Amino acid sequence: MTDTLANKAIRTDRVQIPNADLLIDAYLAEPTESGEFPAVIVVQEIFGVNVHIRDVTERFARLGYVAIAPAIYQRQAPGFETGYTPEDIKLGREYKDQTIASELLSDIQATIDYLQKLPNVKADAIGSIGFCFGGHIVYLTATLPGIKATASFYGAGIAKSTPGGGEPTITRTKDIKGTIYLFFGTKDAGIPPEDIAQIAAELDKHKIPHEIFQYPADHGFFCDRRGSYNEDAAHDAWLKVTQFFAQHF
Repeated sequence: MTDTLANKAIRTDRVQIPNADLLIDAYLAEPTESGEFPAVIVVQEIFGVNVHIRDVTERFARLGYVAIAPAIYQRQAPGFETGYTPEDIKLGREYKDQTIASELLSDIQATIDYLQKLPNVKADAIGSIGFCFGGHIVYLTATLPGIKATASFYGAGIAKSTPGGGEPTITRTKDIKGTIYLFFGTKDAGIPPEDIAQIAAELDKHKIPHEIFQYPADHGFFCDRRGSYNEDAAHDAWLKVTQFFAQHF
C-alpha cells in the first residue's frame, strides 16, 4: 500500500512498555521532526506484531502520528509473530483463547500511560486501531478514558463473547468514551449481519458517536499480505480512517 500524503521522515524502534512486573514488547514509529504529535495505538491480529502490523504503524508515523503496536500476546508468547498459513491461524487462535479482558485493558492502559510520558506526544490526543482480534480488543478498550477515537476492523465476537469469558464485550458499549468507526466485510462468515446490526443498535441506544462501513469483501480485507486482501475496500477504509483521526486530532 502507498500513501500519497505520507511524506514525513520517520524513525522506528523496539521498546518495552512497563505494566507492573510485566514488560510489554512494542514497535514504535514516530516522525523524526521535533514537535508534539497525536498518537495511535495499533492492535495486532492473531498473528502478532508482524510485518503487516509494523507497516501500518509506520504508515501512521509518516502521516504525523506517534504510532505504537504493543504485543498483545506478551503474557502468552513473548516475541510471537507469524504469517497466515492454516497452522499459523491455529496457533494464533490458541493464544487468543488464553487472553483475558482485564489484562488486555490493563496492557492498553499501560500503553496509553507510556505514550503520555513521551515528550513528542499530545497527551490528550490518542486513538486506537485494531484488526481481526485487535478489532475486538479496541472496541473493548474504547472504554478507557485516554482513548479519544477508535477504528475497529472486522472484530469478531463483540456481540457474543469477551476475552477470558463473561458478559459479551457489547455490554460495555455504554462505557465507550469517544467516537468509534467500525469496518466490516459482507462476505466475512465469522461476523454475521445480525451481529453488526446488534452492535449498531447498542451504539445508537447509548448515543455513542459512530459510523459503520461495510464492503463486499472478506475477513482480513485490509491486509495486503493475506489472500482475502481487497484493494478497493482497503483503500477506501484507509481514507476514512485517516480523515477520521485527522478530524479528532
